[in-house]
This record gives sequence, C-alpha cells and structure tokens, in this order.
Amino acid sequence: KQTLLPLLREESSSFIFPCKLALPCSLQVMELLRCIPILLVLLFVCGLDHLIFSILSIIQHHSFIEYSYQTSHHLSVNVMGTSLMAELLRTTIRALNTSYDTEMETSNLACLPQPRGMTRQQYLNTCLPLGALALLCLVQVYPFRLRRAIAAFYFPEREKTRVLFLYNKLLRQRKNFLYLQRRRIARRARQPPTLGTFLLRWCRRRWPWLRRCLRQKCTLCGTPETPWHRPCPNPDCFASYCKNCW
Repeated sequence: KQTLLPLLREESSSFIFPCKLALPCSLQVMELLRCIPILLVLLFVCGLDHLIFSILSIIQHHSFIEYSYQTSHHLSVNVMGTSLMAELLRTTIRALNTSYDTEMETSNLACLPQPRGMTRQQYLNTCLPLGALALLCLVQVYPFRLRRAIAAFYFPEREKTRVLFLYNKLLRQRKNFLYLQRRRIARRARQPPTLGTFLLRWCRRRWPWLRRCLRQKCTLCGTPETPWHRPCPNPDCFASYCKNCW
C-alpha cells in the first residue's frame, strides 16, 4: 500500500522478508547463547582429558625404574696329598665343585600406566556435532519462514485477517513513531550545542565546499549525508534529513 511503502529504516529492521537472505540477529544470538553451556561442558571434558593424560604421561616417564641383578658363585674344594685316602676324598668331593653366574634384569614397566592421548581427528569428531548444532541454529530461520506460507495456503481467510491486522498495526506504530520523533527532535534542539558541534556547523556554513568532507547524519535515522538529504528550512536550524525521513 502506498500509505506504508517505502518502510522506514526502523520499521524494516523489525520485519523478516521471506525472499531475503538476511537473518535476524536477535534470534541468532538467542539460539547461539543456548549452545554456550554445551560448549563449556565440552571444553571442560576435553581439558580434563588432556590434564589426566599429561599427569599419567609424567608418571610414566619419571617413575620408570629398571633393576639389574648379577651374581657369581664358585665352589672349589682342593684335597692335597698323594695317599690312598686323599685320592678317595678327591674323587668323592670333586662332585661338590660348582660354578655358575646369574644375571637378571627387571623393571616396573608393567605397573606403570600406559596413557593414550586423543588424536586431532578424535577431537574434531567430538566438536563436529557442536559445530553442526551452531550451524543449524543459524539456518533454522529459513525453514521457519515456510510456516506462514503453509498456513496461508490452507487458511487463506485467516491469512487475510492477519495481513489486515499487520497493516493497521503499522499505521498505529507510524503515527506514534512520528509523534515520538518530533518530541525527540524538539528536545534535542533545545539542548545547547557542544564546542565541537558548533565549530563543525560554523565551518560548514563558512566554507560550503567542506560539506563533502564534514558530512552530517540524518537527525532521525542517522544515515550519512548524501546529495538527496534535505536541510531544515529554518535558517537557525542545522538539522538534516534523508529523503524517507523528510
């Protein structure tokens, strides 16, 4: 309708246009905020896993002890003499002569922990579901836009009622918006200008060619000044308005 279009900047920001890819930031922020507790839990679990792995790895490397045991045993009995009794004893005791060496090496490796840290691929697989959840939080608004189209297809009379309600609501809001903006501009005009603002206005009035560098903003919506901006017709007023706000 010509009485509503084109929409003001403040009005456009509060509507969702189905054919535009722009996403409402408020919904995105709220959905992403719900993922923060899950992200904190995931970071806590991954950090705890890395801490435990580091502690066990330090224990494994600095608590390793290796034992080496060596022993040598030699027994030799010598019987002196050349008599018959000496020969008999020498033959009998010869079996007692023994000699053996023992060497044993052991360690506490079997008692030490054997930690295995998670690989990058495992960390990536752990974080992928959270990334997919965050991505779905961003793109879920697009399927939600189909709800109105589906409802309008099955209930066209209800859709017409909704459109009329929205149209009347916009008219009331615009009427109140203009009233509030007039009050705000009047309240701002009664305030004395600051030193910087006063110098800026004086320079723009004294040297008009500086307007290309010292741009003002629209008093209502704050858009930068363009050639289509309209200054206030009151010579004592330095306000500037864009085409839509004017």
